[in-house]
Amino acid sequence: MKKLGFGLMRLPLVDPRNPKSIDIDHFKKMVDVFMDRGFNYFDTAYTYHQSKSEAAFRQAVVERYPRDRFTITDKMPMWEVRQEADYERLFNVQLQRTGVDYFDYYWFHTLNKGYVDVLDRTNGWDFILRKQKEGRIRNIGFSFHDDSPTLERILKEHPEMAHVQLQINYVDWDSPSIESGKCYELCEKYDRKVIVMEPVKGGSLASVPPEVESIFKEHSPDASPASWAIRFAASLPNVMMVLSGMSELSQVEDNTGFMQDFKPLDAEEQVIMARAAGIITKSIAIPCTACHYCTDGCPMNIAIPEYFAIYNSLKQFGKTSASNSRFYFNRLSEYRGKPSDCIECGQCEEHCPQHLPIISNLKLVSKEYE
Repeated sequence: MKKLGFGLMRLPLVDPRNPKSIDIDHFKKMVDVFMDRGFNYFDTAYTYHQSKSEAAFRQAVVERYPRDRFTITDKMPMWEVRQEADYERLFNVQLQRTGVDYFDYYWFHTLNKGYVDVLDRTNGWDFILRKQKEGRIRNIGFSFHDDSPTLERILKEHPEMAHVQLQINYVDWDSPSIESGKCYELCEKYDRKVIVMEPVKGGSLASVPPEVESIFKEHSPDASPASWAIRFAASLPNVMMVLSGMSELSQVEDNTGFMQDFKPLDAEEQVIMARAAGIITKSIAIPCTACHYCTDGCPMNIAIPEYFAIYNSLKQFGKTSASNSRFYFNRLSEYRGKPSDCIECGQCEEHCPQHLPIISNLKLVSKEYE
């Protein structure tokens, strides 16, 4: 397989205000370019696009291509599991939504300390092995959102988990909260293949500060900032696949263009990436990846990642973006809850893979704009 995978959590929308309104016709065009250029790996999940991503995959891929032309990864939504019977029920729903008879790859979604305890209590480890023996799953593993000691515990206790999906990008590599580098090195130590999520950090590394863009352009005038980020992750020797959550056809064309005949970063490019990471780390006020795990249950319908992106843009680009950020804030707050509407219920922080202090960050945004 080529090393670029199509992540199905940021698909094109008919209505930008409604994550369920996937633009199927646009998505089909994206799929066709992706497949025509020799790529075939797709990654979806139970909750993406408020549970519409799996069905969109069925329409755009399964109903239009033979089964041997593509591979599909899906994930068990651990937050939905209360008892052992839930695994079978949820798994069957996913087979029905996607329209496949088996999954090429299947993960426990967003494993952390709490969900490991759920798996132990409800025999989840036995369930996924049974499905593998039945032929309903070809390869098993988990996506991970916790600290490196928790990851090492899982790798030691469950050698059957052959694949690990990690958040890896050049900004989070040395982050004490994400621990991309430490987690990757543990997977190397225990000989587990790595699938990379968030290589462009929710799109934030596709639009870098002017100083970083200048450094990139000086070396490679035609290379996009996103291409640097994806190549960084793909250059790691133990990485099997790098996912990109593509939202429009131009992104598919760009990503497949430089990944078709992938060349790992050379020594000079590695130095450039280190410089870029240092500059960007200083400029990001709120390190949100826009995964939207925080918003699905928000009782006040607050567009948390979007507000954080607007705030980050203001802090990164200063006065040059002030009027634009104000415009987008006002437009967003017309149909979504304002940051000041937060009732501090805490569900967002409970589900945040980055472990961000979302409530206090919303107060920062509110102070700036309201």
